[in-house]
Amino acid sequence: MILWFAIAEIAVAIVAALVSLVVFARRSAPNDYVLGSTLLVGLLLIAQIVIAIVAPLAGNPPVGDLLEYWMYLIVAAALPFGAGFWALVDRTRTANLVLLVVHLSVAVMLYRMLVIWG
Repeated sequence: MILWFAIAEIAVAIVAALVSLVVFARRSAPNDYVLGSTLLVGLLLIAQIVIAIVAPLAGNPPVGDLLEYWMYLIVAAALPFGAGFWALVDRTRTANLVLLVVHLSVAVMLYRMLVIWG
């Protein structure tokens, strides 16, 4: 893992969680800001998958358990897309709360992946 990229991903996930919290507090349906930030988190996780494939070939192998790392990464990458799709289908204010939980979960999972990598 690249340290600065992982920190940027965690920061984006936390900002996306704050955006979801604000929209939830305003009692409105998921808007373009919430869904756009969810898409951004998902795209950054797709980029992390590419980085995780290339990094060992470039001389940056993981220190911890590789299987555990990949399981965290696959689940973390699936969460924003699944929750974003659900928020598009269920246009109620509780979808913002689900997105908030997903973003916080992704931030924690990214930190754990950073610890596993090295």
